Amino acid sequence: MFNDIYRGKKVLVTGHTGFKGSWLTTWLLKLGAEVVGVSKDIPTNPSIFEVLKLEERITHYSADIRDLDKMIEIFRLEKPDFLFHLAAQPIVSTSYENPIETLSSNIMGTANILETLRILDNPITAVMITSDKAYDNIEQVWGYKESDAMGGKDIYSGSKGGAELVIKSYYHSFFKNSKNIRLAIGRAGNVIGGGDWAKDRIVVDCVEAWSRNKRVEIRSPKATRPWQHVLEPLSGYLDLGAELHRRDELHGEAFNFGPRAEQNHTVLQLLTDLAKYWEIDEPYQVTDNIPFHEAGLLKLNCDKALFYLQWQSTMLYPDTIRFTSEWYYNYYKEIGDIYTKTVEQIGEYENLAKKQSLKWTTN
Repeated sequence: MFNDIYRGKKVLVTGHTGFKGSWLTTWLLKLGAEVVGVSKDIPTNPSIFEVLKLEERITHYSADIRDLDKMIEIFRLEKPDFLFHLAAQPIVSTSYENPIETLSSNIMGTANILETLRILDNPITAVMITSDKAYDNIEQVWGYKESDAMGGKDIYSGSKGGAELVIKSYYHSFFKNSKNIRLAIGRAGNVIGGGDWAKDRIVVDCVEAWSRNKRVEIRSPKATRPWQHVLEPLSGYLDLGAELHRRDELHGEAFNFGPRAEQNHTVLQLLTDLAKYWEIDEPYQVTDNIPFHEAGLLKLNCDKALFYLQWQSTMLYPDTIRFTSEWYYNYYKEIGDIYTKTVEQIGEYENLAKKQSLKWTTN
C-alpha cells in the first residue's frame, strides 16, 4: 500500500483524537508507521480515540496548535518524516457560537504549524488538510475545482478559506524553493463512518436516537451532499503524502478528494438507507428549525487528483452505508472488539481498491 512508504516512518498527525484523525492514525498503524499525535483535547464523548484505545498505541501529546512554542518543542523532539495537519475547529454551529475560537484555531493554528516548519526546516513531507468549505460556495451545479475562489458566507467557511490563504502565502514566501519542506493541500467534503460523535452531525444524531429506539429530527431533508466514507479522503491524503514525498512537481499543489458524482444524495435518502440496518418504525421526523446558514449544494471536481495521482473514489454508495451502519451497530450492540472491527474495515476497503487496480494499492 502506498509503495510501503509509511512503514517504519515517523508520522505526526495533528487532530489525531478527532473522527478523521483517529481513523487516519489507525490506518497508519496498520501500514507500519510510528505515529505521533498532537491534539488539545478529546473532542467528544463517546470518543473514537478512546474507544479504539489509541493513546496506548502511539505517542500522544495533549497540546494546542495555537501554542507556537509547544509546537516547536514537539517537532524538534520528534523530528517527524511526515505531517498530516488535521487539527481544527470542525463544527459549523460552534463557529456561530464562538467565532473567535474558530478563526484562531483554523487560521492561526495553521499558521503556527507552518511557522514551526519554517523555523526548524527539517526534512518533512507535509499534507495540510482544509475542507471543501474553503471554497466560496455559490451553489453551482458543477463541482468546484482547485483553482476556484476561496471564501464563504459564514465564519466556518471564512476560517477555512483564511487557512488556505495562509498556506499559500507561506508556501510562496518560505517553502517554494526549500530543499527540506514539501507541502501540499488536501480538501474533502462531508464524510461519514463509524465513530463520529461530533454534534450537529446527521448520522451521529440518527444512530444515537436509533440505539434508544427513538426517532431523529432532521432539519434539511432536501439538502444534497456528496456522502463519502471517511476512508475515501484518507486514502487520498495518504496517496498525496506518498506521491509528494517522491515527486517535486506536487510541491505547493492542492487536491480535491471526493466521491463519485452518483453519490450525491439527499439527507432524506441517506437516512432512509441507513435506517434499513436498524429495526425501528418511523426512524425520523422533519423540522424546519434551521438556526444558521447551511448550503444546499456543495460538491467537488476531483479530476486533478485523477490526472496527477491516478486517485479516484473506491466505494459505491451501498458500501458507504453498510460500513457506517455496521460499525455503529457493532459498537452499540457490543458485538466484538471495535478496534478489530475498524482494522477489518480498513482491510476490506483496501481490498475493494485492489480489485479496481487503483495505483495506491501497490507496494
